[in-house]
Parts: sequence; C-alpha cells; structure tokens
Amino acid sequence: MVTIGMNYFVIAGKEKVFEDACASVIKAMQEIDGHEQSDLYKRVGSDGEPVYLIVSRWQSEDAFQGFIASDQFKKVTNWGKENILSARPRHTTYRED
Repeated sequence: MVTIGMNYFVIAGKEKVFEDACASVIKAMQEIDGHEQSDLYKRVGSDGEPVYLIVSRWQSEDAFQGFIASDQFKKVTNWGKENILSARPRHTTYRED
C-alpha cells in the first residue's frame, strides 16, 4: 500500500469551488481500481492563501500513477490550474514497509 499527500494552494475566495470539485473527484475515485480511500483537509489558523491536503491511499504506486495519467485527472488539473489554484500542486509519496 502507498499513501499520497497532494498539497493544493488555492486562490483566496475560491475555497468553496475547490472543495466542491474535490468532493466530486473523491467520489469518482471510489470506482477506480487500486484506490482505497481519500480525504480532504484544510489548513486552519493561517492568514495566508488557503492550503489543502488530499490524503489518498492506494493499493500500489502503479495504481496511483495510472490515475494521474488518466484523461479524467488531466481534465480536473487543467481546470484547476486555469481557475482555482495559485501554485502548482505538490505530491508526496509515503510508502509502508
């Protein structure tokens, strides 16, 4: 199993749009082979730009890589880059031994 931390930096005022989009994507991810669970978290207590973290568990890193190579993921990320995100997302992989 592998856990992916996906950090997103959102344009101020776009939080609700981002959260709604994430909810839709996470729901769709439940149907993807190899996906186990994803949860969305928001940084609190900061005056800076809104920052979110999606923690996503996958059966393997290959399953996650297949997802991010999909047309579905590319459509969502292109939409986010143009309308919602203030910076490029950063992903971190956590492997279980």
